[in-house]
Amino acid sequence: MKQLKALFAISAITLFLTACGAEVGSDEWCADLKEKPKGEWTMDETGDYAKHCLLK
Repeated sequence: MKQLKALFAISAITLFLTACGAEVGSDEWCADLKEKPKGEWTMDETGDYAKHCLLK
């Protein structure tokens, strides 16, 4: 029973963490990143922005 509760807790945490942000490449994600100062972008965000938002 403890293992089932632990599995449920891990699943809930994972769902919470992945549901927080917009999907990479979506219009919402592109708009959010455009508002973020470019000095705070990660290398992955920069590449994804170019791929999904500029080169559509």
